[in-house]
Amino acid sequence: MAEPIRTEADPKPVEPPVVVKKYANRRLYNTESSSYITLDNLAEMVRQGRDFVVYDAKSGEDITRSVLTQIIVEEEGKGSAMLPTAFLRQLIGFYGDSMQGLVPRYLEQAMSAFAEQQETLRATMQKTVGNFFPFGNMEEMGRQNMAMMERAMNLFTPFYRSPEGGGAPPGPGSTELALLRAEVERLRRELAAAKGQKN
Repeated sequence: MAEPIRTEADPKPVEPPVVVKKYANRRLYNTESSSYITLDNLAEMVRQGRDFVVYDAKSGEDITRSVLTQIIVEEEGKGSAMLPTAFLRQLIGFYGDSMQGLVPRYLEQAMSAFAEQQETLRATMQKTVGNFFPFGNMEEMGRQNMAMMERAMNLFTPFYRSPEGGGAPPGPGSTELALLRAEVERLRRELAAAKGQKN
């Protein structure tokens, strides 16, 4: 009997996640390659899109989340910080809050939308290689990302309205909000300056 012909539309087979065991001495063991690895190796696997799960070697508990958090802490400590201080303060403030259950889902959706925009940008750039660099598309992507950040800030502070809008006066979290707004404004200015340099 002939084998079925695979077409382009057929989904690629999904690789099972790599199983990593963490021992009491904090060493990580990759069961697929039968070798010890580091957090940097795991970070590279994430960047390559390779899924993995980390289990405590003694208890068998799934500790993937804490290991991923540890990778973020190490990356932030290397000097290429990506998480603004005000954002971290707001995130910590949501622990134990009634909104805590909504935050993970929202952040996951926001990051998925951002990743989709990045893919769209990459596809656009690949189509235009050899012709011209799509600065207009980059500007639009920048505007969309800024709008997404503003929506995030509004979600995290749903009861805050600016004094000019006649709403309630700012509460105790207004300093963090002001810092976030200042950061958004700074990014807008940098985007405008970058656009001016390219023209």
